[in-house]
Formats: sequence, structure tokens, C-alpha cells
Amino acid sequence: MTSENAVPGGSGQACDLAHAATAELDARGVIVSWTRAAERLLGYSAEEVLHRPATQLLAIPGDEARAAAVARWCRAGDGWGGSVAARHRDGRDVQLAVQVTPLLDGVGGERWSVLALEEWRLPGGGVNQLMLEPFLAQAPVGMAVLDTDLRYVWVNDVLEQLIPLERRLGRKVADVLPRLEAEAFEERMQRVLETGSPVMDYEFRSPTYADPTQERAYSASFFALTDPQGAFIGVWYMVIDVTERWRAQERLALLNDASARIGSTLDVTRTAQELADVAVPALADFVAVDLLDSVLRGEEPVPGPVDSTPTMRRCGQQFVNEGCPEAGPAVGETVQRSPASPIARCLLTGTSQVEPALDHATSVWITEDPVRAAVIRRFGFRSAMVAPVQARGVTLGAATFFRTRRLGPLTADDVRLAEELVARAAVCVDNARRFTRERAAARVMQQNLLPHELSGGSALEVASWYFPADVPSGVGGDWFDVIPLSGARVALVVGDVVGHGINAAATMGRLRTAVRTLANLDLPPDELLARLDDLVIGLVKTHGADTAADAGNASVAATFMGATCLYAVYDPVSRRCSMARAGHLPPAIVGPDGTVDLPDLPAGPPLGLGSLPFEAIELELAEGSLIALYTNGLVETCDRDIGVGLSRLGSTLAVSGPELKDIGGNVVKELLTGPPSDDAALLLARTRALGAHQVASWDVSSDPAVVGSARAAAGRQLAEWGLDELRFTTELIVSELVTNAIRHGSGPITLRLIRQDALICEVFDGGSTAPHLRHARTTDEGGRGLFIVAQLTRRWGTRYTPTGKVIWTELDGSIEGATADLVP
Repeated sequence: MTSENAVPGGSGQACDLAHAATAELDARGVIVSWTRAAERLLGYSAEEVLHRPATQLLAIPGDEARAAAVARWCRAGDGWGGSVAARHRDGRDVQLAVQVTPLLDGVGGERWSVLALEEWRLPGGGVNQLMLEPFLAQAPVGMAVLDTDLRYVWVNDVLEQLIPLERRLGRKVADVLPRLEAEAFEERMQRVLETGSPVMDYEFRSPTYADPTQERAYSASFFALTDPQGAFIGVWYMVIDVTERWRAQERLALLNDASARIGSTLDVTRTAQELADVAVPALADFVAVDLLDSVLRGEEPVPGPVDSTPTMRRCGQQFVNEGCPEAGPAVGETVQRSPASPIARCLLTGTSQVEPALDHATSVWITEDPVRAAVIRRFGFRSAMVAPVQARGVTLGAATFFRTRRLGPLTADDVRLAEELVARAAVCVDNARRFTRERAAARVMQQNLLPHELSGGSALEVASWYFPADVPSGVGGDWFDVIPLSGARVALVVGDVVGHGINAAATMGRLRTAVRTLANLDLPPDELLARLDDLVIGLVKTHGADTAADAGNASVAATFMGATCLYAVYDPVSRRCSMARAGHLPPAIVGPDGTVDLPDLPAGPPLGLGSLPFEAIELELAEGSLIALYTNGLVETCDRDIGVGLSRLGSTLAVSGPELKDIGGNVVKELLTGPPSDDAALLLARTRALGAHQVASWDVSSDPAVVGSARAAAGRQLAEWGLDELRFTTELIVSELVTNAIRHGSGPITLRLIRQDALICEVFDGGSTAPHLRHARTTDEGGRGLFIVAQLTRRWGTRYTPTGKVIWTELDGSIEGATADLVP
């Protein structure tokens, strides 16, 4: 049954009305009048049809409901015209063009005149819109016709399945469709009526009438209806179900979204959470990602199947309802699984386990875990699957997907999409795992390369802070050290290697080792930096010999080139500090009165350039002075000039406190307001001085006869210090060293004893010849002195001064109690 507000033959052409049949119906749709033309048309006599419902003459089952809708339409308007399939008395179907018109009986009664004509008798040999109605009604796309008031006058079978006919005919779009959808339809149909141009392929999503929880996608196109004179008489549109196309587009969009969102960081847990976030709500209502505990530690998973032994932890989860209510284990907690669980089977077989329709009575998802069963029942999960998280041939964990009625059961396409998402995420998880392993190794290496404990002995009180840059590797090339030297002196060193990562950390370790080795030679600061510069130049040449063939060597060479260093030596006896720098920032020195000074120390070139010499300066520091060594990451940031940082450093250091940890904490709090963009190191040292009661010295002439006097003077000093147990050893060492200075050196000669945590014995002379150990033969009368000294002391050595050299020794002994009063 179709509807058209026009009489049969309404195209304006001649119509064969001689063969038209008429009948009358009462208000109930019962036939009350029947003509001979009607009898000829359908074969029924008046006795057979009078006082019977007209719907009994319809040929198509279900047209009774349409007839009721037409009746309501007629009562609301001035009649109805359209195409009707009627049943002939001989059983064949007759397609009729029908016009229904209301009759006025003068007393308010309701009667209807029905005019019917076979469609083939219409103008044009029957090839017209009404003849096409059966085909349009059965077309695979939804179609509807509306008048200029946007009221429905005809719909076909497909569209009727979406919303029943009685809810459409005679009603406006806004009375039939949801508000937003109706507004969109009306806006486009009004545009068609105004312009005459069709509106094509408007896509929208709408729930179905049969199941409002299921949403489908449609494409609608709108066209104008005109009469022969070209006047607009209505609008018709067709609707195509494009749900599969829409779902394919949604899957592609989801994959593109996953490519952008999953793996944004190199953090294993964050990557797992990103997989859950992408999959909900587009693919599932609840997703949980569980990974092996070894993966979180960065360890290499064992290839092959994974049984129920390894521990798994929840690393990511997302629920369509905010807060993941009662989702089971929280992120970070252990996930329990039995050997019969779907997750265990998934890990063991390496394949997805899918249950499109959960049977709440027999499903292993429910019977295996009572807690999970309660969650499934509470939230109405109806479909479930678990996919293995696999990458590069190893299993990293499993991802579980649950669906409620909202998305419907999991289809084969849904399973493939979930597996593709998990596969992409698995590569990102494995990359994050490998990065975790490499970062942990780099951090361990850097921690081992940096000093664990710093001690300035009796010369300095020291404290340090180190903050790696906020970079993925988490390691850098800043370093510092405190090195004990002979004569109670202490060396302070700080350096900065270009770049970050394991290469920078390795370079830092090599430079720190080189500085310690050179420091043991007791070289002056400028000469030590010159030797270090030569070493770096050699390393750069070695690693940069074939940079094109080996990018790793080029990277290592780049970390050496441009490294900076500051080296300072403090002598607590003279309270003098000598220092030199290779392109590094100058130290900050704070006097006991709080005055802050940045010494005018020549910068010198960075290491590895070899273009200019290094210059050293020497300062005399008052006892209690503070020396601050630091790297540029502490004072310079992307939004703060280095001059501003140095000013703030000086202001903070000026407010000195009794404890170095408090001073350094204030500096860090003031200068590092967030994660540093570059490594930041700070080394603080407060100076101490050795008084006259801790140092004794004697000038010695070049006469061998004074050796005994020197020995006796040393013995008396030890007795005064309460170190009688070291007297014999010390006298023997003094005798050997003074004798060697007289025999092999030149004047002036000075003997000095220093009392600190070890007893230091030094002999100064004006010669430049370094002594060396000899292995004397049995018959030799001499040559055993230094051998005896080496056996009796903790360590010994030679250092050069501007006027000669010093032979020094350090003795262990029970002097802790005797020296307890020496350190303030």
C-alpha cells in the first residue's frame, strides 16, 4: 500500500474513468455501497462484500495495519490517494490506483467514497510512479515520501521495520524521529525544498526500534518531488544501512588512534594502560592488561609457552564506567590464575580464547573464579576474550576484553581488531621493557662510577648532590670527586660530559678514573688538566678514526669532545687552594663572614681541543670558608639565563648554616624548581686548618752528622703527641729519608711531621731527582733504605714543588684516640 495525495491519473493526462469502480465505507471501514463496476473489477457481487470490512479485500498480509494508518490520515486531512494491492475473487492480485474521499451526510456522520482503477489503465501505459510502488515497497533501501509540511505520506517496507507505519503516516518528522536526528533531517529537507538540489549521503547513527541498546549507522539522501509544472509538492528520501562500512571505518580509525596513543612513552606500565584506554569504550566495556613480573623488571622473557608458575601483575585497566568499579586486582597488584583459566590457556597455547556469548551457568570465565563471576553478573558482561601479548617470539602477558549488551557479542572482525591492537601494543611494551633494562644497567653503571662516600679527611668537610636530567635514559655525564693527596691535602674535582645516556656515563667514568690516576702523581692543577686534555685528544682520535663506519664510535668521540672540568687542591697546613679549569664554570667561595666571591679564574678551553694552555691561580682561604663546585645544569635552564642562576646561587650560599646538608638543600630548592633539563651536580666543601700543635718542622743542614739530631727531634715530638708506639718506626723512616736527601739531593732540607688521621712524615729538598726502589744484592752495603720505608709505611711517594721535591710517607698506628681532639 502506497500513499499519494493525488487522484488516479493525477499527472494531468487523460484517464479511462469509464472503467473506474466506486464503493462507500462507513466510519468503521465496512462496505456499505458496491457498484457493478466494482463487481467487474474484483469479481465480487454486492451480496458477497456488503457489510464486510474492506480490509478483507487486501492482497498483502499486514496491509490491515496500513489501512488503519490510512484511516487516521484521512480523518486528519482531506482524503488519501495511493496504490493498493487487492485480491480478485479468482485468487489473483490486482494492483489498483485508489482515491479515498470523505463524504458529508449533513448530520455529522462519517462515510468514505473509494474510487479505484487498475493501474495499467493510467496514462503512459501504466509506467508511472504508482506502477513502480510494488518495486519501491520491496526495495532493499528505506524510502519515504513527505509533503511540503514535512509530514509522512508514504514509507516502504524497509523503513517501516525501523519505525512502524502507524507511528509515521500523517506525522511530522519531529514527531517520529529523535530530536537531534529530526532536526538534522528537517534542516536538509527544507534546504531541498528551497533549492531543489538533492542532499546526498548524510550519515548518522541511531538505535533500532526493536532493540534501543543496539546502535546502527545509516546514510540518508534527500530529493525534491515536483508536479508537471515544476512546483514542489514534497520531499522523498532514501536510507541505506551502512553499519558495516561505518564499523570498518571505526576499526581503521581505532587502529590509527592506537598508533598515535600507544607507546607514547618508554614506560611498561604506562604503555599497558594506553592499550586499555584505547580499547575502551570503542571495542570493549572493560579491558585489563596483565604482564609478567619479569617484564616489569626489564628482564628477558623465556621463549615458548608460559605456564601458571610466573607471577603476573595488573599493569593497566579501563572500564566504561568511571573508576573501574570492582574490576578485580588494582594496577600493580598480583593477578591470580588457575591452570584451567582462560588466561592460563591463552599463555600456554599462545592463542586467543574467545567466548562470544557467556553462559553464566557453564562458562569457565564464571566457574573458575567466584570473584570474577560476581563482577560479570553485576555488570552484565555478555562476551569475553583474552589475547596473548606477544612480541618478537616471546610472551609478555595477556589482555582481557569484556563486553556488555551495549556493543553486542564479539564478532570475528572484533577479535581480529583486538588481536591487532594487542600486537601493536606488545611491540611497544617490549621496547619499553628493553629500555627499562638498558636504563637500569646505565643507572647502575653510573652509580658505580660516581663516588659512594666522600671524605675530606681533616682538611675538608664535604657534601654532594647529584640530579640526573629528566631524559628517557635517566643518566648523564656530570661527575665530581674528592681525592685525598699527600701532605694532608685534598683535591676537589667536578666535570661535565656532553650529552646523556650510557655513552656519556661511560665517558664520565673514564675521565674520573683518569683524574684520580693523574692526581696520585701530585701534579699541579694546570698540569693535570694539560695531561687530561692530551688523554682526551688521544681518545677522540681513536674513537673518531672511522666515524662513518661505526656510529657508536662517533657518539663516544662526541661525548669526549667539549667535556669540561674544574680541579682544585686545598692544603690545610698553609690554607692555600690552587685551582684551574677547562671550560667549566668557576667555583663560588664563601668566606666565614658570608661574603660570596667568584674567583677570576681563567676559563681555559674545554677538554679535547688542545688549543690553549691552562692557567692556575692560588688563593689563601680562611678557616671555615665554603667552596662550592657545580655544573651548568644547576644554574642554567631553558627559561633562565646562566647569569641569573649564578646570582641566585650566590644569594643562597650567602645565607650559610652550620650544616652543609642544610646549605645544599637550600641551594637545590632555590635553583631546581622542577626536574632538571640537564644533569645537575653540587659539591660543597668547608675548609679546616691544621694548627701549630698538629704540625712540626725542622730545617736540616746538608751535614750527615745531623741525621741523629733529626731523628731525636722527631722522637721527642711523637712523645709530646702521645704516639710513643710509632716512635721507633718514625725514627727509622726519618733517618732513611734525611740521609737520602743529604746524599742525593740539595739544600735546603726540611723535615716535617703532620698529625691527623695518619702520621705523615715529609722531607723537602731542592733536588729534582726522583728516588726509586732498588733490590740490593746480599753483598751490597746500601740501597735498602727505600725498600725498608715501603715496608714500614701505609704508602709513600714523591711530589714536586716549585723549589724541588718532597719525599713523603704515611704511617698507620693507634692514633685515633690521640687525634680525636684534632678535628673540630
